[in-house]
Amino acid sequence: MSIRIVRLGTPRAPGEGLRVGTVRRPPRGVPKTEFASQDWYDVWYPNLAPSVETMKQAQEAETPAQWNAFVRKFKTEMAEPDASRSLDLLAALSHGTALAVGCYCENEAHCHRSVLRSLLAERGADIAD
Repeated sequence: MSIRIVRLGTPRAPGEGLRVGTVRRPPRGVPKTEFASQDWYDVWYPNLAPSVETMKQAQEAETPAQWNAFVRKFKTEMAEPDASRSLDLLAALSHGTALAVGCYCENEAHCHRSVLRSLLAERGADIAD
């Protein structure tokens, strides 16, 4: 069992398990009843998404310095007690449950899920390749 870091809306990997959407907003134009069947997510969990202000900072980042500023700010948000406990829970679950967390961004290297990957790894999560 492990946790996968995925792009929401892509086909699920065999044995992927529960897919958690760590996004600020649900997918546009998709009925709520079809989120899971269309491979978006099974559970919406915006608690691990950047705040609106921080998300805009990431979207506008054009230089490595701007991206690093976003990463610092997002890590600060994820250090808050509720988010930190959520990350601890996912890391612990990854050792006995198949699950996935994700976002819509095409490029993981320029997405908050890359930061989630590192934060989960720091907590000892079993992360699938």
